[in-house]
Amino acid sequence: MDPLLVVTFYRFTDLKDHAVLQVPLEACCAANDVRGIILLANEGINSTIAGPRAGVMAVLDLLRADSRLANLTWKESTASSQPFRKMRVRLKQEIVTMGVEGIDPNQIVGTYVKPEDWNALISDPEVIVIDTRNDYEVEIGTFEGSVDPNIKSFGELPKWLEAQIDTGTQPRVAMFCTGGIRCEKSTALLKQAGVKEVYHLEGGILKYLEYISEDESLWKGQCFVFDERVSVGHNLEVGSYDLCRSCRCPVGEEDKQSPHYRQGVSCPRCHDQTTDEQKIRFAQRQLQIELSQSRGESHLGR
Repeated sequence: MDPLLVVTFYRFTDLKDHAVLQVPLEACCAANDVRGIILLANEGINSTIAGPRAGVMAVLDLLRADSRLANLTWKESTASSQPFRKMRVRLKQEIVTMGVEGIDPNQIVGTYVKPEDWNALISDPEVIVIDTRNDYEVEIGTFEGSVDPNIKSFGELPKWLEAQIDTGTQPRVAMFCTGGIRCEKSTALLKQAGVKEVYHLEGGILKYLEYISEDESLWKGQCFVFDERVSVGHNLEVGSYDLCRSCRCPVGEEDKQSPHYRQGVSCPRCHDQTTDEQKIRFAQRQLQIELSQSRGESHLGR
């Protein structure tokens, strides 16, 4: 059986009529056995989808038939099994939620740095390298010497930047994230605040891991991805982490040794964040998953 194609893409563009795209996209994905998530907003599109290559390409062809998305580009990887439970096409206020009005990456954005030039930039001691991702993502992997803002959501980053980056000193700032979309907004925010030298990794960590060999890499660990693969490493090979079904955070071997880890129920990060009733419900769901697996069936509660 051929591996499934996984594509990740986004584009900031004027999609004020984005709601009209929802139904045809849902129909196209259903007809081509494609699953994943597509976010649509006035500011553009953000997506990761997976399925047979021909099916995924049919969805991309539908999108590129719209002149505003004609130049859409994407990153490819593969999966041995479907990494998504279902297909969701959602209408949103933002395709990546920062919560700051007036930020438009089409008007102002940081300087793109190609993966092959990234090492030299972040090795410069005068450059402040910022990981714009959430704390649980940073925990399993990041670039050497980068700053962790220790945020739980991207919406917390603007306040952190305001407190930590002194625009008056005109620092040189380099930012990175999983696929590049969060950096589009975060670099735009700093540029709008008056910082002149702001850079970001073109294509994000995923493009870096795809193109930069492990022996030349400054990346340490694995990169969290928002699907059932959980994490990937160099050459975008699927990593070793599982997913906590309660909080949707990555679970490593050390986490599994914790008394707070119960498969499908809790992990050290979330064990004290759910009620006993929720834990009972999660345990029942896990039992159903295991029964389905024993019969060779898939379970929608995965």
